[in-house]
Amino acid sequence: MHKLILADIEAAFCEAALEFFDGLPNVEIVNQPFEHLPDFDCMVSAANSFGLMDGGVDEAIIAFFGERLMHRVQMYILDHFLGEQPVGTSFIIETPHPKHPYLAHTPTMRVPMSISRTDNVYRAMWAMLLAVRQHNMTSDKKINVVACPGLGTGYGKVPYRQAARQMALAYRHFLKPPLYLDWNIASERQIEVRYGGDMGLRIPPEFI
Repeated sequence: MHKLILADIEAAFCEAALEFFDGLPNVEIVNQPFEHLPDFDCMVSAANSFGLMDGGVDEAIIAFFGERLMHRVQMYILDHFLGEQPVGTSFIIETPHPKHPYLAHTPTMRVPMSISRTDNVYRAMWAMLLAVRQHNMTSDKKINVVACPGLGTGYGKVPYRQAARQMALAYRHFLKPPLYLDWNIASERQIEVRYGGDMGLRIPPEFI
């Protein structure tokens, strides 16, 4: 992956993304619908676990790519996940569009619901980045440009700054993975993410 485009119609998310992605390479932040982007290989679907793409950015994705894509996503979920794709997973599927050939189906929630005060956005962003990496390791047709909306900010009700923080943190970890694993690294990673584990559902410090 050579470039990550964060494309969102909400100016407040884009402002937060400018703050948290500052200094990270190969990132473009665009305050406009993804349909207006001239160049991307893969669109990220901020999805639910059942491939029901009839609301939020998913509805726009299906309007752009066609309803057959939703049926193919659902068949993939039935075949590979026995009908429920877990949050924290992502898969790459081909679209019918010649200029934008891939979709990364990436659940942020099981069904439309609030996911504020969780690490779902981090887990979804991390899963998407790994799915793109795996695709590029095994496919001759590479994904070079990924278009991604703000994750979890619609039905998920994740505050824009919190969504941008979690997305940027996943991207930062993706760019600089550890060279070895021990409990110090695991604890540091958990503290950075802050949700789950010891923090439970407590409000993060920047919102107190």
